[in-house]
Amino acid sequence: MTTTTATGTATGTATGTGTDAAFATALVRMSHVVQYVFADVSREHGVTPQQAQLLCMLNDGPIGMTELSRLLHLEKSSLTGLVDRVERRGLVTRVSHPRDRRACRISLTPEGAGLGEQVHAEICARLDVLGEEMPEADRLRIATTLMGVVARYTT
Repeated sequence: MTTTTATGTATGTATGTGTDAAFATALVRMSHVVQYVFADVSREHGVTPQQAQLLCMLNDGPIGMTELSRLLHLEKSSLTGLVDRVERRGLVTRVSHPRDRRACRISLTPEGAGLGEQVHAEICARLDVLGEEMPEADRLRIATTLMGVVARYTT
């Protein structure tokens, strides 16, 4: 098993081939970078990283609680608390589901939409800087590959 020290150095032995271990290690390290960027941008806007993630997910339109629970990897009670806190700040609202009166969907308010778009744009801009020195073809290849990984995971 490979472990990573605080300085980012891989130690130990990895299962699988060197390429497999290198790919997995790179993904883990990248996930840490993304988490740090989310934390920094969130703090600057007075929201938690989970609140920022919720706002970013809602940028494309309302999402039901069940789907949000799955996307955010939260239990129903934890998601309810998160939505309650963001709703009290006036950033989201609960709207009736068009086909199921018992269910609701979470939608951004105008203030929430503005903050969600701003947070998302800042996170993307900061992450984009990481690849500025890469050739455009490499950036496109990495982006395409990662989107494929994400698609396989989320389906």
